Amino acid sequence: MKYISLDLGSVTCGIAKSDTGFLATPVKTIRFHPDDYDEAIDRILEYVAKEQPDVIVMGYPLLENDDEGPRAQLSREIGEIIEQESGIKVVLQDERSTTRDSEEFLIGMDVSRKKRRKVIDQQAAVRILEYYLQRLNSR
Repeated sequence: MKYISLDLGSVTCGIAKSDTGFLATPVKTIRFHPDDYDEAIDRILEYVAKEQPDVIVMGYPLLENDDEGPRAQLSREIGEIIEQESGIKVVLQDERSTTRDSEEFLIGMDVSRKKRRKVIDQQAAVRILEYYLQRLNSR
């Protein structure tokens, strides 16, 4: 099975993929105008059409109390649109600690602050996909 994951922000969307179902790798960061989610969806759908994954894993930023705040609601709604438009299953994956974990990883790898800013969304997408695959493979 082929997977891609999305870490959606207000101006970027980090993308990672896995062709094996075990190892996730960073792919790219899509940039779009601030809060222009129509543009983001179009760019994501272009990538999805090219890659043809079996499953899309969408970062789902729940609140610390497990409630769905405005960002999580937006991610869920965009995931539904992507699923409807692409015909590919979109699953939501809790992403609360992914950016922090990615930042710590990049600092540990001695990546400069400037470079971290360019790849943090991709690394967060890697974490989202890794968490999903771990959950899937532990069943």
